[in-house]
Amino acid sequence: MHRRTQPHTYRRTQQPRTPRRTALAVSAALLVAAPLLTACGSDAHPGAAAVVGGERIDVASLQAQVKDVRDAQAASPESAQLVAATGDLDRRKLNSMIFDRVVEEVARDHGVTASRAELQRTRTAFVRQSGGEDRLAAALLQEQGVAPDQIDGVVRRNILLNKIAAEVGADDSPEGQKKLTDVFTAASKDLGIDVNPRYGAWDDAQIQLATATPPWLRRISQDPNAAGAGA
Repeated sequence: MHRRTQPHTYRRTQQPRTPRRTALAVSAALLVAAPLLTACGSDAHPGAAAVVGGERIDVASLQAQVKDVRDAQAASPESAQLVAATGDLDRRKLNSMIFDRVVEEVARDHGVTASRAELQRTRTAFVRQSGGEDRLAAALLQEQGVAPDQIDGVVRRNILLNKIAAEVGADDSPEGQKKLTDVFTAASKDLGIDVNPRYGAWDDAQIQLATATPPWLRRISQDPNAAGAGA
């Protein structure tokens, strides 16, 4: 697997909306829906939706994530509205899957981890601040196209991003956000991300699919003591 020779510096991101706002998580709202692939646009990677750092994101894995969300939407009383609002779900989920791999790479470079205890504490804090597990799940499904069984991934990303931001001394100021952007951009370039052209192309500078609209930020509040301490 591809490895960078030196650590990078880094940028912060965000998540579901809850009353207080103490953490950031980067995501993207993607554009027009495209059909899921049966083969990669490049003969070098048949069946892959993208290749990140030499590792494939298979179309089957992408389809599984999309199906999880569609199943959750179908069970919601607001099913029609949720589906209509996420016609671009395949691109959105692929964007998230690629971004998560960039996050993991930068976290390794900076020696940042998220323990099970931290995941449990942080998720408990999110649930409490959202007014219950059902409300947290509903908010994530509506605002970010996240299925209930994908919530732990959102929590993990949030913890890693905030720890990385702290590691490089980045805050919510434009300068602090630039620090994080520069780190993610460098990591993204080093990973040599290759996306099936039917989904667009990966933009290293924006750290998202080039077919996406400019990044939107979601904030998720958390207990100040929940994710800060290692366990």
